[in-house]
Amino acid sequence: MSTEDVHVTGVAQPVTPNAEIGVRGVSDATITLDGKEVEPRKAPGGLRITAIGLGEGQHELTVETPRTPSWLGSDSTTRKFTVDSTPPRLQVADSLRPESPNQPVDVSGSAEGAESVRVAGEEVETGRDGAFRVRVDRPEREVRVVATDAAGNRAEKVMTVHTKHPGMRAVHMTGLAWTSDALREPVLEMARQGKIDTVELDLKDESGEVVYDSQVPMANRIGAVKNYYDAREALDQLHSMGVRVVGRLVAFKDPILGKASWESGHPERVIQDASGQPWQGGYGSYAFTNFADPVVRQYNVDIATEAARLGFDDILYDYVRRPDGHIEQMRIPNLRGTPEQGIAGFLKETQAAVRSSGALLGASVFGIAVDRPTEIAQDIPQMAKYVDYIAPMVYPSHWAQGEFGVPDPNSQPFDIVQRSLAAFGQQVEGTDVQIIPWLQDFSLGVGYGAAEVRAQIDAAASNGMNSFLLWAPNCRYHEAALVPGAG
Repeated sequence: MSTEDVHVTGVAQPVTPNAEIGVRGVSDATITLDGKEVEPRKAPGGLRITAIGLGEGQHELTVETPRTPSWLGSDSTTRKFTVDSTPPRLQVADSLRPESPNQPVDVSGSAEGAESVRVAGEEVETGRDGAFRVRVDRPEREVRVVATDAAGNRAEKVMTVHTKHPGMRAVHMTGLAWTSDALREPVLEMARQGKIDTVELDLKDESGEVVYDSQVPMANRIGAVKNYYDAREALDQLHSMGVRVVGRLVAFKDPILGKASWESGHPERVIQDASGQPWQGGYGSYAFTNFADPVVRQYNVDIATEAARLGFDDILYDYVRRPDGHIEQMRIPNLRGTPEQGIAGFLKETQAAVRSSGALLGASVFGIAVDRPTEIAQDIPQMAKYVDYIAPMVYPSHWAQGEFGVPDPNSQPFDIVQRSLAAFGQQVEGTDVQIIPWLQDFSLGVGYGAAEVRAQIDAAASNGMNSFLLWAPNCRYHEAALVPGAG
């Protein structure tokens, strides 16, 4: 065999320290690297070695191949090559701030030493000094920038896309309530007077009913779609008044999906007790679907995405949690990691889909999540990575006596709301995530009227939180608690 028959591959340009080097055209050879013999491995068409741990700079590879007959000695082939372990010097900002969701963003920076730069998966042109600037038309929550040099070294930065929520002064309406003139008209009148600027409408409620005219295939297949209201008509009416519309989507408390899944041979889509039966915990059979199941997750993402494309300004998840109860007594099929990580991961999946469809994303959470994240798998700092706002349900009637040092929270609406929201604010400090609280406009144990509702609004404002969502189960609200154009 002559030296012309030996072809060394993988050393034609600067290589990384653990480069794969091929020696083609031989099946037997003695290979040395910087004077030290290395053991090759068989490969199609020849031999291969992995140049493990080489330092930066020049190196020498020698291939000794025996001649035939053997008494003729051997032929030697030598290749010199350079190892480069230094990635390009990539410089970009940490974050991007479009004025509203789904708006283009300009990504600029420099990548000194890069042969190629990719922004959001697309290769971009660079100047002589590695400078680049490109517009991303439909950014998701994160924009990834990757610079690669000739050796294959990579430098990577992830830019967070922040869209500050415009805020809201909102009341909640169920699907059926919206069809009632007696309930809908007072809400519209509050909007006309500027006392509210947002209406929150159910998309999928606690019963599992999809209350608008959804076209999501699974929702129709399992009989969840009820068509109580026409989404396009409602959106057009409210938007023509300058009113934002939030779609409330009850995620994992879904007895319709739970029962349909169980009866069709998919028990993995339902949270189970230790015996493998559907978890009840006071919620009823099949009530809690499995937040770790990919089909359950996709079902909710599909509804959220459809609503965003229809024109809902926000998607606000509720029951985005595990059921309360002892976790050691629950079976959660397909769960990887902790329940808290599972919930945060679901929000991450959703935000990309919702953002790319033009809406913002919020998550409703229990008040106790602020300091007891594992009780229902709502870890606020983790969740805040993947939403635009957190909506804590800080209803005074739901706090135990003595919480946050308040002797009787239900009779002290200002004190409990002010102190609990201050704690929530600390959980998202340093981020663009807003706290937009659910406030109580109903009586439970203590009579609540305009004064009690107003006290909660003022308590939120004392923390710099001028947004709120009012909850009344009967969808009748104390208008006297609201001030035109203000919180």
